[in-house]
Amino acid sequence: MTSNKPNLVTQEVTIDGKTFTFTVGRFAQQANGAVEVRIGDTIVLATAVSSRRETTLDYFPLTVEYQEKLYAGGKIKGSRWVKREGRPSDEAILTARLIDRSLRPLFPKDYKREVQVVVTVLSVDGENDPDIPAILGASAALAISDIPWQGPVATVRIGYKDKTFFANPTYTEQKYSDLDLVVSGRKDAIVMVESGAKEVSEEIVTGAFDYVSDRLNQIVQAIEKLTAKAGKSKQAVVKKEPDKKFVQDVEKEAKNVVEEILSKGRKGDFNTSPLWDLKEALKEKYKEDKNSSNVSAIIDQYWTAQARKQILEKGIRADGRKPEEIRSLDIEVGVLPRTHGSAIFRRGSTHALTITTLGSPSQEQLLETMEGEESKRYIHHYFMPPFSVGETGRMGWPSRREIGHGALAERALEPVIPPEDKFPYTIRVVSEITSSNGSTSMASVCGSTLSLMDTGVPIKKPVAGIAMGLVISKDKTIILTDIMGEEDHLGDMDFKVAGTRDGITALQMDIKVLGVTKEVLSTALAAAKKARLFILSEMLKVLSSPRSQLSKYAPRIAVLHISPEKIGEVIGGGGKTIRNIINTTGCTVDVEDDGAVTIAGTDPVAVNKALEWVDSLTRELQAGETFEGTVKRILPFGAFVEVLPGREGLVHVSQMPGQPQNPEQVVKIGQKVKVRVAEIDNLGRVNLSMLFGEEAQRYPRVERRSFDRQDRPFPGFKRRDRR
Repeated sequence: MTSNKPNLVTQEVTIDGKTFTFTVGRFAQQANGAVEVRIGDTIVLATAVSSRRETTLDYFPLTVEYQEKLYAGGKIKGSRWVKREGRPSDEAILTARLIDRSLRPLFPKDYKREVQVVVTVLSVDGENDPDIPAILGASAALAISDIPWQGPVATVRIGYKDKTFFANPTYTEQKYSDLDLVVSGRKDAIVMVESGAKEVSEEIVTGAFDYVSDRLNQIVQAIEKLTAKAGKSKQAVVKKEPDKKFVQDVEKEAKNVVEEILSKGRKGDFNTSPLWDLKEALKEKYKEDKNSSNVSAIIDQYWTAQARKQILEKGIRADGRKPEEIRSLDIEVGVLPRTHGSAIFRRGSTHALTITTLGSPSQEQLLETMEGEESKRYIHHYFMPPFSVGETGRMGWPSRREIGHGALAERALEPVIPPEDKFPYTIRVVSEITSSNGSTSMASVCGSTLSLMDTGVPIKKPVAGIAMGLVISKDKTIILTDIMGEEDHLGDMDFKVAGTRDGITALQMDIKVLGVTKEVLSTALAAAKKARLFILSEMLKVLSSPRSQLSKYAPRIAVLHISPEKIGEVIGGGGKTIRNIINTTGCTVDVEDDGAVTIAGTDPVAVNKALEWVDSLTRELQAGETFEGTVKRILPFGAFVEVLPGREGLVHVSQMPGQPQNPEQVVKIGQKVKVRVAEIDNLGRVNLSMLFGEEAQRYPRVERRSFDRQDRPFPGFKRRDRR
């Protein structure tokens, strides 16, 4: 019998003491390319498959799927009814976008077969993030496959602390890092950037690009060695071009329209809708021509070429702006009367309406991950409906793009959100894009800052964002500030930069060319800083600091820390006490195992009442304190007086004025009486006295004790007949 054991091909690369192992041959032999990548005990499987048929679509159909498997961390889904993994988590979608953005620029423009990359997480060790192995695995799978691709590409995560860079930090190291920078690149150029940061300078980011360069090259070389061992011959790419005469005819028809659009743009009246009308007219005119399906592409290419030419030769953009010029700004705050906070940020025809909502800590978001459960108290959601670009389209669950833009804005503001111990709220920010013409995620960052400030959230510093573009020719490179939608399509780069006056908090870069140099990125960062500072100054003219008071519709939250041993006194038997507090005050009361008690309600008076109630249940009474209490019960030997909600003490008849034989001679149930704490006995019982001054000295305290049937502590005591 012959062995069916696969022949494995492996390749290792060690980056700053951490080893990545690439293995080919263990899984998915029928895929065009399949590679297993391991670091520590984190293992991912990446596969790449191309369709056998060419697509008729007018775009390259690349799909990337990143699958989180709970078994990878030894977990079973918490739901009692559903145990199979469901829709991808936001984190999985963001990782899939990282992979996609690293790979997409390197496919030949003329390759027309559908490509699907699937990355499956097989094992996680709780220390090494699987996202970097996932990108490396996808790159290696494409590199060894027969799919045409101009890789390989490598990816490294960079951390920074105390003037020191470090590569591929573990989860623990990431917590202490001031920078979380993910860079994908080829040997000679950077392809993709994604980052969150704690107000780091542009110089630190540029230093990170220098630091990562050699490490990217090491990984690229390792994948090239793997490809030499296990790679396949690449498919031929057939370049299909329409008839030259047909192209010239269409361009001639388009010339006047394009020139008119560009000339109107210089007057501030930029509108490309005539291109749409031209396409429809020429499709009808040439409908009998075999090249008619190329009309739209030819017009788009001609428009792009002319708009780029004007930028490169004249320094004038399609809408008439100079390369460094920002579109007009318009800002409003407090626009919605019943929300906790709101703002509108308009930059040209990009408009973002952002709303902030506050909730109690118990409303934080719980996340079920491969590594276990996590929680989030600051959440940013982004929505861009079809009407924002004047189109019809699908409505429903958020797209990957919406999730990605929301995460970018969330990352940009996270470093300035106050900690929970200073602002004990769950914070949800929603950006509604009502009009889109480029840079909506950065408009969301600006709008979110203003909305948070309008709410009264004491953010550490305001944050603004700007999107930078790039137009490259053989001999010239021009950086564009504040790119609009059309420049996102015709340009070579979309580089988003967000931060405060003192540093960068988030970065994201996508390109349409094979890569850009760190020198270009450094220049873009400098231009972005200048634009960011200008936008911040304009924002602060409208609202200079967070409002001193929360909206009257926002909940008021108080947090009290009690000894964990006192939790039972707040809860009460069967939850009776805490239900009574909630029902009486109308507030929500949440008690954590560590003794943190959170009280939330819209009425400040009710919140205060609930807070005092909980405090009274758990505070330690001190001898000598005085209270105005309420008589709750009367027994033959004294009366029980409630001095704090739920806290009673005994006033023995010997501690009542005149030392009556019957307590009812002095007090009645429901009566308000002034008492002092005489002592807390060794059993923790509270003994009270109604005697003060000389009278208290004249009648010393009689010890409370248990009475049996024969005890007669004072004249007039009678046993109850229990028959």
